[in-house]
Parts: sequence; structure tokens; C-alpha cells
Amino acid sequence: MKKVIIASLALTTLSMVSCSDDDNVGSGVTAPQTYKFERNGSTSVSYSGQTTRIKMGEEFIAALKDPSKTEAQLDAMFAHVEGNNDFSEAELNASDKSIRSKTAASRDYFSTNTAEANTLKAKFDGWIAAQVSEVFPNWNTLASEGVAGQIQEAGGGSIRYVSAKGLEYNQAINKGLIGGLMVDQMLNNYLGTAVLDEASNISDNNSDILATDKNYTTMEHKWDEAFGYLYGTDDAENPQYGADSFLSKYVARVEGDADFAGISQEIYDAFKLGRTAIVAKNYDVRNQQASIIRNAVSKIIAIRAVYYLQQAKATLANDKASAFHDLSEGFGFIQSLRFTRNTTTNTTHLPAADIEGYLTTLMADNGFWDVTNATLDDISTKIANAYGFTVAEAAN
Repeated sequence: MKKVIIASLALTTLSMVSCSDDDNVGSGVTAPQTYKFERNGSTSVSYSGQTTRIKMGEEFIAALKDPSKTEAQLDAMFAHVEGNNDFSEAELNASDKSIRSKTAASRDYFSTNTAEANTLKAKFDGWIAAQVSEVFPNWNTLASEGVAGQIQEAGGGSIRYVSAKGLEYNQAINKGLIGGLMVDQMLNNYLGTAVLDEASNISDNNSDILATDKNYTTMEHKWDEAFGYLYGTDDAENPQYGADSFLSKYVARVEGDADFAGISQEIYDAFKLGRTAIVAKNYDVRNQQASIIRNAVSKIIAIRAVYYLQQAKATLANDKASAFHDLSEGFGFIQSLRFTRNTTTNTTHLPAADIEGYLTTLMADNGFWDVTNATLDDISTKIANAYGFTVAEAAN
């Protein structure tokens, strides 16, 4: 049974910390200085499931570079079953959460598009299988055109482990999950009205009816879950970014580019104000903030895709290992474009067929061994134009 609390108590959420007028959009809704929301003196913020999946993801991508792992072990980490000993932390093993179940699983994009959802999940399954069957057996083999194995960066740098076409499957999976899990769930699931306004969520939120045995309304919690896919392993009240190997890391990287400085604060402020608007029952402001988050997070994915393609050009001729590493990261970010959100069309900025076409082009013939600067510039330009920035801005 849901429980009702006195509305005046719920309103203390708006005044529990000092507020900044900079976070007031002229609607009478003013956000607190930090993402701190309380009810009856206790936090009303919860996103433990997101933290769990990020932690699972960290262990999973690390395991992809352990040639002693079997395909079955890696598959089990990806599609964890409650109680199985797939991870080093007992808390993760006891969890009923998994990475695969939430990959390509948003309400807005995939609830009626299960065929594509299954295809996308299967793509990750295939990369896992290929890492085990192609790369692991050749861990100590020198990679060459058509031969999987290891390749070392110039000057005694890092050793990369690549497919016969030069692709690091672990990087494709890592960067692909940023879109397939974090971005898709954030932008196309928890920030969508299909989830926020589902069933009685609006009337419950309007009447301060809390979820059973919880200190939050369902709508508040859904917004927090979107927040958790970026800040789940960070300090919600003083985020440092770079807290994990997924979206947090690359918000930090883009923030470090002078052309996009301020984007992390833009996202954080929108999350704060949107959450405050939910408490204030102002759903227009909430939706405006969701759009801001969608635009900024989508741009981050596109910026990093272009960045890595451009970085590879500098070393493609003389340092294949460095170039292949950049291209593998770019490949994963291009995959992640499928999960971004154009707030005008409410779909991806680029057609899914175009995104798949870029990936196919990069893997054509001998893959990265054959790719040219002209191809990288062409793909970079198309992505940058679609997302509203220049190749030069992203390449810094």
C-alpha cells in the first residue's frame, strides 16, 4: 500500500539546502545548489540499481582483457543471474540486476522494436564470443593484416590486443555500452514521459503519495535513476566526473575541451532543476530539463566519436597500435550514437542504417589496416554536422 504524507512536509525538499537564483528558469522553481533532496529529514534520492550496474560493468570490461576467462564466464558477467558468483563483490553477486537486461531496453526506443533490441544485444554477445575465440588464443601472436593478436604502441607503449581487422573488441564493448546501457536508459527510458508519467505517477506525485515503504514518489525515483547512470559512482553533491569507465569518464573528457567547457555543469543543473520541478509539480519545467540533458549527453557521445576518428589520423601511418586503439574507441562511440536523442524528432540524430553503415565501412576488407584518412574525415563530418558542432572543435 502506498502511503500519503502531508504536503507541507514534502515541500521541505525545496528548502532543505540554500538555493541559487542561477537555477531559476523564471517559473518559480528554484533548484538547490546540489543534488540533495530530503523528506522528513531523510534523503528521498535513490539510484542503487544504477550504481550496481556500473560496478558490474567495471568488472566486466576488465575481465575482457583476461585471456584465462571463458566465453561462459564473460557471458555470465554480462547477463548476471542473482546468486551466481560472477563478480568479486558479494553484493554484486547477490543482486538481481544485470547489464544485458538493460542494454537496448528503453521504453521509448525498444518497447515496440524488440527485433532491433535483440539484434543489438546479440551484437554485444558476438563481440564477447569473438574476444574469446579470436583474440584470446592469439594473445602472444603478433597481429598483422588478417591475423588477430597483440600490437605494441610506438616507443615501447601499451600493448593492444586486436582482431584480424585491428578492432579491440573490449573497447567496442566498453564504449558501446555507454550508449547501449547508460545513455539509452537515461535519455530514452527514465527521462521519458512513458516512464515518468506511467499509470498513476502524476496523480501520486501531485498528492505526495510515496512508493511502498520508500521515501520518494515513483516519479522522483525514476528521475533519480536517470541521474544514477551518470553519477552512480560519483559524489552526487560534488561530482568530480571520471568516477567510472563509462559516461562519467567522457563527460569529464568533453568538459576538458575548451570548445565545450561548461557542458558538465549544464547537465548537472538540468538534473537538479528537473528534480526540483517534480517536487513542485511543474512538469513543463521538468520536461524542459529532460530536453537539455538529452541534447548535452547526445552531443558528448558524438563529440567523442569524432575525436577518436580524428586522433587516429595522426598515427595511422606510423603507429598502428595507437591508431587502432583510437579507432576501436571511436567504433564503440559510433555504435553508441544509435541511442542518442534528437529532441526535435524524438529519435536518433542519424538514421540507424547510416550508423550501421559507418561501422561496416570501418570494418570493410581488412578493417583498420585499410582505413584511410579520407574515410575518417567523411564519417567525422557527417556525425559533426548531424549533432551541431565542427570536426575541428571535437578534434582538440
